[in-house]
Amino acid sequence: MNTQVVLITGGLTGIGRAAAVAFAKKGAKVVVAGRRDEAGKALVEELRSFGSEAEFINTDVRKESDVRAMVDKTVARFGRLDVAVNNAGTEGQVGPITDQTAESYAATFDTNVLGVILSMKHEVRVMQGQGSGSIINISSTYGHEGAAGASVYVGSKHAVEGITKSVALEIAKSGIRVNGVAPGPTDTGMLTRFTGTQDNKAALVTGVPMARLGLSEELADAIVFIASDQASFITGHILNVDGGHSAN
Repeated sequence: MNTQVVLITGGLTGIGRAAAVAFAKKGAKVVVAGRRDEAGKALVEELRSFGSEAEFINTDVRKESDVRAMVDKTVARFGRLDVAVNNAGTEGQVGPITDQTAESYAATFDTNVLGVILSMKHEVRVMQGQGSGSIINISSTYGHEGAAGASVYVGSKHAVEGITKSVALEIAKSGIRVNGVAPGPTDTGMLTRFTGTQDNKAALVTGVPMARLGLSEELADAIVFIASDQASFITGHILNVDGGHSAN
């Protein structure tokens, strides 16, 4: 792999953190973005221990000024932007539709959808000037399925997948590829919050043909692949990484 400059939003925990480590181990220059300075600085030290040049940028993806600054600081530090992984997300307020409010909708969609739109806007701005780049939006298998008690979250991930495909078509001739990675049930803090109990988490496994939860590291490997030159003719695709769950 050529030395890539990689930007990861929501890079401090779960799949985003695993992706940062995976890219660093491949020799990439990695920028992680998030909202917790102490955790960001600790992760940067870990990434540097692998020989990576790494930086942390405090960013709230719901704010365009933060997103613009995040991208511009990445380019100022490393000279370009080759890969962007738009991973920042929230499960929102889990529960029946009768419990949802305008506030719970906004809290979920502002991070999961607006955050992706603003991130892509400024990532594409830079990548168009280079004539190359790869953007990976993190969705969910719920982005093309339904899930009881998760209507707002599911809606946000449907939106992410539609936006991913639309932007991929819009800029297909520019040298920029846009894809999504859709995790199935993956053993992360978000899944723990989403399910609420160990019994609920275990119940998810029954719908996975491989009979286990995925690991963040397995999702990270898929992200690294789809960002690489080995995936150079793939764009507008949503890659399911779900232990066969979508094949059921």
